[in-house]
Amino acid sequence: MKESIRVAMIIQDYLPLGGGAERQLAALAPLLKEQQVEIHILTRRYSGLLPYELVDGVPVHRLPIIKPRSFLASLMFTLTAQPLLKRLQPDLVHAHGLLSPATVAVAAKRRLGTPVVAKVLRGGSFGDLDRLKRKPFGRRRIRLFRQQIDAFVTISQEIDEELSTVGVSPEQRFFIPNGVDLKRFYPVSLPEKQALRTALGLPGGPIVIYTGRLETEKRIDQLVKIWPSIRITQPDARLLILGTGTEEARLKQMAGDGVLFLGRVDNVADYLQTSDIFVLPSATEGLSNALLEAMASGLPAIATAVGGAPDLIDHCHNGWLISPDKPAELQEALLTLLNDAAFRNNFGRQGHRKVVENYALPATARQLRALYDQLIIN
Repeated sequence: MKESIRVAMIIQDYLPLGGGAERQLAALAPLLKEQQVEIHILTRRYSGLLPYELVDGVPVHRLPIIKPRSFLASLMFTLTAQPLLKRLQPDLVHAHGLLSPATVAVAAKRRLGTPVVAKVLRGGSFGDLDRLKRKPFGRRRIRLFRQQIDAFVTISQEIDEELSTVGVSPEQRFFIPNGVDLKRFYPVSLPEKQALRTALGLPGGPIVIYTGRLETEKRIDQLVKIWPSIRITQPDARLLILGTGTEEARLKQMAGDGVLFLGRVDNVADYLQTSDIFVLPSATEGLSNALLEAMASGLPAIATAVGGAPDLIDHCHNGWLISPDKPAELQEALLTLLNDAAFRNNFGRQGHRKVVENYALPATARQLRALYDQLIIN
């Protein structure tokens, strides 16, 4: 094993932008450093962000693009990354996502001979493979990736099966789930919970919480639409929505009484610890960091049976799975849990145990270091 290695992380967005994938990488960075992995993050530069800076001690290189979210942006990102990668001389390139990050990584491999890891961020509709198929030269890129990428990191059974269907061999697929920081996300006692509510200025009564991006695929509009029906039998219930995104203005226009939009917050753990139920109604996911954090915090979770949620949740044992785009199922699950504290508490305990035993962040870092070593040696 090479004692210290240098890894270039390629990701489309990075802090302060982005969502779960970006937060997962930021949380992993110090733990990978403990594993003797020197990280350089290469990402796109947007207005107001510096071309280079240290973020929590990690070098972040932001590369210029034109027309964000376009083919030209992807092409420019790929081209401008190559001279920097040649200068950095990484032992390995790790792409986070199968769109432009994987394209950057494969281009680097063909020029520098560097091993490539690609993490698939999402499955299903709106997932990495589904979106890639609809891009210019998408199917050709899938064939190229299958030939050039040394290891695909899968974070859910759904993603693993999708890779299999496009011909990625079992030897190329490595299941390494997202992890959660158990020192930050953990259950608190009832007195601590009440004290947190007071400190955060939150009212009494049941609190349902969503944390994450406010985008179409998250289906927060369905949650907002059923909330008045929830308030008929639970008039003191509040819905907290943490996060920002392109749907934010529309959702605020739709929302009625008892819905609080708090935007992007740094103390997500405090809001989770003071809440009673977590809900994730997405149409597509990878392995949701928000779901991991909520379950680690001891919250009973309601989630759609997409992405990694079925790997995490055993229905009616440690959480509640619903079908995507079925608001009636979401409403039934919410009312059942709001009306049954014993049910909620049992889900919370069992969900916390599942995460502690299987999704601790240090284990994710160790698995990644082992994979890096395997590829570098070979």
